[in-house]
Amino acid sequence: MKTDVFANRHIGITENDLPKMLERIGVKTLDELIDKTIPEKIRLKAQLNLPPAMTERKFAEHIGKLASMNKIYKSYIGTGWYDSITPAVIQRNVFENPVWYTSYTPYQTEISQGRLEALLNFQTVVSDLTAMPLANCSLLDEATAAAEAATMMLALRSRAQQKAGANTLFVDREIFPQNLAVIRTRAIPQGIEVKVGDYKELEFTPDVFGCIVQYPNNSGNIEDYREFTERAHAAGCKVAVDADIMSLALLVPPGEWGADIVFGGTQRLGIPMFYGGPSAAYFATRDEYKRNIPGRIIGLSKDKYGKICYRMALQTREQHIKREKATSNICTAQALLATMAGFYAVYHGAEGIKDIAKRIHSIANWLNKQLLRLGYIERNSLFFDTLRLGLPDHVSAQKLRTIALSKEVNLRYFENGDVGFSIDEATTVADANLLLMIFGIAAEEPVHEIDDIPESSSLNRELRRRSSYLTHEVFNRYHTETEMMRYIKRLERKDISLAHSMISLGSCTMKLNAASEMLPLSNASWMNMHPLVPEDQAQGYRTLIENLSQQLMTITGFEGITLQPNSGAAGEYTGLRIIRSYLESIGQGHRNLILIPASAHGTNPASAVQAGYETLTCACDERGNVDVEDLRQKAEEHKDQLAALMITYPSTHGIFESDIAEICKIIHRCGAQVYMDGANMNAQVGLTNPGTIGADVCHLNLHKTFASPHGGGGPGVGPVCVAKHLIPFLPGHNLFGNEQNEVSAAPYGSAGILPITYAYICMMGAEGLERSTKTAILNANYLAVSLNDTYGTVYRGTNGFVGHEMILECRKIHEESGITENDIAKRLMDYGYHAPTLSFPVHGTLMIEPTESESLYELDNFIDTMLSIWHEIEEVKDGKASKEDNVLINAPHPEYEAVSDNWQHTYSREKAVYPMESVRENKFWINVARVDNTLGDRKLLPTRYGSFD
Repeated sequence: MKTDVFANRHIGITENDLPKMLERIGVKTLDELIDKTIPEKIRLKAQLNLPPAMTERKFAEHIGKLASMNKIYKSYIGTGWYDSITPAVIQRNVFENPVWYTSYTPYQTEISQGRLEALLNFQTVVSDLTAMPLANCSLLDEATAAAEAATMMLALRSRAQQKAGANTLFVDREIFPQNLAVIRTRAIPQGIEVKVGDYKELEFTPDVFGCIVQYPNNSGNIEDYREFTERAHAAGCKVAVDADIMSLALLVPPGEWGADIVFGGTQRLGIPMFYGGPSAAYFATRDEYKRNIPGRIIGLSKDKYGKICYRMALQTREQHIKREKATSNICTAQALLATMAGFYAVYHGAEGIKDIAKRIHSIANWLNKQLLRLGYIERNSLFFDTLRLGLPDHVSAQKLRTIALSKEVNLRYFENGDVGFSIDEATTVADANLLLMIFGIAAEEPVHEIDDIPESSSLNRELRRRSSYLTHEVFNRYHTETEMMRYIKRLERKDISLAHSMISLGSCTMKLNAASEMLPLSNASWMNMHPLVPEDQAQGYRTLIENLSQQLMTITGFEGITLQPNSGAAGEYTGLRIIRSYLESIGQGHRNLILIPASAHGTNPASAVQAGYETLTCACDERGNVDVEDLRQKAEEHKDQLAALMITYPSTHGIFESDIAEICKIIHRCGAQVYMDGANMNAQVGLTNPGTIGADVCHLNLHKTFASPHGGGGPGVGPVCVAKHLIPFLPGHNLFGNEQNEVSAAPYGSAGILPITYAYICMMGAEGLERSTKTAILNANYLAVSLNDTYGTVYRGTNGFVGHEMILECRKIHEESGITENDIAKRLMDYGYHAPTLSFPVHGTLMIEPTESESLYELDNFIDTMLSIWHEIEEVKDGKASKEDNVLINAPHPEYEAVSDNWQHTYSREKAVYPMESVRENKFWINVARVDNTLGDRKLLPTRYGSFD
């Protein structure tokens, strides 16, 4: 084995492991297994045409050279992105810590208490600063949050408004342009008419159901929306406010003047710009709208012994459960970045954040006074951080731009010739002096440097905030690095991640996120770039994006791509919007139906509805395959309305459909498109691809197949690859003068995490990627056959093999012993494992995906664990263990119960907490007992101030 081959460290199985595994599976070679798993007619005939694999050292040099091509100027462009300072204690202990970035979405409450507390901190920050009672724990970005606000207000229309067909959304013209563009993209298929104008001149008519305004606005002006909000409410309209989170430390928050929804970005709270993302959007609303708010909500609950704990609340709203009736299609959010923003607030506290806001405002106020003396024309007298200036007659915008660029400074240039800039946390006195000098040189007027800028304000009394915020102890205790480090570590110890053990979640591909892939993200040249800088300053990013785009097109077999969607579900939506635009272009815009097999990925129905389609489910047969005749009959019956098929391949049932090529032909003969959900691309790469199979469009989950970490529920990226005929309809961006199908705020979405996927592909190479896919299928079949005589698998492919994941049968267990799949999931925690996917896609089952990164030792240990649990189930079934008091129904067993003097179970402590010898070597001590899932829904407590008293 070559020691410098990266694939040998990414893939957990060695050549020496293969004989044992293949013998147990019942095949002679790995290639024989693949031949019997993937239909021959869709197999690739040649290896992927990718550059040779790089070593880790070679890639480090390569990515370093790309980073050096980026020119990091001081950017004051603003418009939603601002330079901020990530506290080193947070960067080192959270952003660069695999316990935080490799953990999964906290569906399994008992082993996610640290993340849940951190996210509840985030919600509390948002709730406090906006003065709204309810916030979710992040959305994708500010622009998509704006679109979600529009959709939510549409859903909240009164019965009279719905009956009257009220469908007009008013958007103030002073909203950030990228937000307006994404609102328009989302509005079209929802049947929303977007009316843009001056909020002061709006005449409320019965067709207007909601309004969106910005605070402070696009020009930096702080408008007093109180009277406008009162008029809107009198007309039965909802008001959503895009509010700068940092400004709310000084300004009267929207919740105090009647807003119904407040949203925005939290990038200012210590998150780098990353050339546009990732950073966490926030979304807050009134308590009465809690079942309509998009995204996840963290709330308080209690465990079975009454200990206060945290959990994801109101999960029945989620897209996997409500499908086409869900409030949104959001699956991945921005949990890691929301966690960092919450920790930023914990570290600084109310006074620290207020001081930062005051310093930003004071610098802007000082510069405003100096620039007016130089002859520049005031456009906004009430501002927080942003100045918009008219130019003296002898100063042109081009002259000012030339001078600024010579000083390595980016300003904002308005279409009418005005020039502006936004001050941020990282702006120093020296920076302010340089800004003044640039404007002075342009005006040909002398300026004088100062050593300090005194605190000052341009805000009138009516605009100044008087209410307190961040008063909870958590925001007032951890202001030294020592205390902050210990607080982060304390929460970290409450979470299971890939740093502890295998996370065998089906459909989520919790594979290795290698350190060499993650390291570049801490390079300032990738971190500190504004997404709207001139193209020549971003040559490193642009080259990486071009290279990665070509790699992903090669892997998928397509000819076009967009990297703009910043989650997998956003990729689904984008793919459908592309299809809609194409159909409209050929006179087929009336097609309004999406056919979705029962085995498709869980977010598909919600994405289809959000894209303006109706959905129709086609059946699967008893082996889990799409029922081709049912699909054919429904496709032909609705061929005049059919827009597309959404199919996951291999399916969420864990098998490769043998008739997939025929299925694609059936859809095409009906004049419709084939959308392939790329959630399971980890079983395709190098062996087959959507283009070869016959699909027209496919999104990819970079946080699944391509090694980007899950981050506790985000970030994600969902690139969309398309066939040639769909290329003209890919998303544009207002920066390029083309807003067609714009789906995220930044031109390239969450560009900051693209280096991870780029590293993965570069270091794996074509051979490594193919081997990775084969190993993923090998590992899944090894687990399936090892557990077949006990649990058994629900579905198998035509030749009796599973794909890269399988569904364990647990329904008979419940019938015979009373033990549920949930009991098994909770008992796995006592063994130090995160549960597989619970009751999805088949109720009463567990879906397992081991990935290619796990070693044979870990696979065998997991098998031993599942067999040990099987024997515990048998003890209950045979009456050897009490049905009312056994290790399964009481699982998990928290540390505080295990050490208590009051042990009242019929089984021993050792059986509860050390069920196998291997557990002693790596015991994960659980913080809480089984959590009450209904208490936190009956009484939703979404901030740190909540109490059940």
